[in-house]
Amino acid sequence: MISKKIISAFLIFSLSVKVFSQTDKNWQNKIDSIIKIKEPANFNGVVLINKNGKTVYSKAFGFSDIENKTPLKMNDQFEIMSNTKQITSVLVLKEVEKGKINLHAPIKKYLPDLKQTWADSVTVHQLLNHTHGIVDVEKPLVFKPGTDFKYGNLSNNLLGKIVENVSGKSYRELASKLFKQLKMNDTFCYFKNDKRNLVFGYINKENKFTKVENSMINEENLPADGVITTAKDLIIWNNQLHKGKILSPKSYQLVTTESAKSQHDVFGKEKMGYGYNIRIAEANGIKYLGHTGLGDGFSSLNIYVPKANLHIIVLENQMNDNSSLFYYIEKVIKDVVFESELVKPSLTH
Repeated sequence: MISKKIISAFLIFSLSVKVFSQTDKNWQNKIDSIIKIKEPANFNGVVLINKNGKTVYSKAFGFSDIENKTPLKMNDQFEIMSNTKQITSVLVLKEVEKGKINLHAPIKKYLPDLKQTWADSVTVHQLLNHTHGIVDVEKPLVFKPGTDFKYGNLSNNLLGKIVENVSGKSYRELASKLFKQLKMNDTFCYFKNDKRNLVFGYINKENKFTKVENSMINEENLPADGVITTAKDLIIWNNQLHKGKILSPKSYQLVTTESAKSQHDVFGKEKMGYGYNIRIAEANGIKYLGHTGLGDGFSSLNIYVPKANLHIIVLENQMNDNSSLFYYIEKVIKDVVFESELVKPSLTH
């Protein structure tokens, strides 16, 4: 349940944003103003917006270490959690391009140790778009493969094992090689004893912050949640992926073509398209691609608008204890940008 205090704060916040939007047409000032409002959700993170290869907004707000009031910097590293899954999709498709994986083959072919009979019917394709029906490798499916959508980490854990089995290399090795090729020099897979510039993650309960001491990331779930990166490196990733520098045109089409339907509040109240670990959404006639990530005291949003050649990256080293406030500021920032001249002129072309 949402408290009366939060509802009241939300109404004040909504009114202030509405008034602000009517009196100031500068989207940059709008974002600054939104982030300074502490209720109902405090913001602690970085925002990077890039259009046509140029940075048009780049700011860090808050602290990397809240107890010691260490200011966040734009080159600080964050856990991106489920935005990792897009990277796993790419690693799978690179093996598909080599002829080592057939997307429509049953996963038993690549994971012979699976005991359940469904391993003979679930395909790699269904792991990539979460239409597999697996909730536990020891349990029956919850629906017939390909008939429904159920999001989770398990499918990407299995995809990681498939990639390892067909390549003979660890997920960490394959991902690290890809990051090096792309010159994503500040991106790596989580390792407990080598955190580099990874900031602390915090749980925010009514704007009181508790540091997350023990990460949920381990070797098993690296392919689902394990990538550490910076906002700048995510721009590099987006540019390389969406400009055809990583995958063949055929493979890229598979990633970004709707093959399932899913709903997520950041992307709207209705079900929208889902590809291979990426959402295919539309707002006010504007098609865009994106995904979120949440956990370990971190939240992330990565959006790309093809027609506007626009990237929106928001990384926070906090997550709200109240699930109704997940991605609260991220969504508002997205909405401000989508109402700005950054996006709208592209509709006239």
